[in-house]
Amino acid sequence: GAEYLYTLSVVLADGSEVMSQPVSVSVGAMSLVLNPNYPNPFNPVTTISFVLPERAHVMLAVYDAQGKRIRELANTEMEGGFKSFTWDGRNSLGTAVGSGVYFCRLDAGKQHLTQKMVLVK
Repeated sequence: GAEYLYTLSVVLADGSEVMSQPVSVSVGAMSLVLNPNYPNPFNPVTTISFVLPERAHVMLAVYDAQGKRIRELANTEMEGGFKSFTWDGRNSLGTAVGSGVYFCRLDAGKQHLTQKMVLVK
């Protein structure tokens, strides 16, 4: 999903130039994309971003290596486009979690994507 700005330039025979008004063109994402979190490894905050191709119910959560849900970052209907969330290395109770491997799972509509994240203290 991106937006592009185009301007048409015409060079006349006398060498002068005529410019059109800018035209904005939005191109929607073709598929759901879960970008790698950054930084990774991280301590204590990381950014998780994704591109949603169209409006959908989104659930974004962090799980530990045993598959236990640590924290829910989003659980709502969202419009299509680029989205970004941060995880501060804390569980749903606000307690800092330990070093280790965690997984970010994105559920959007009927699609599911997962990324591995490493928290190093």
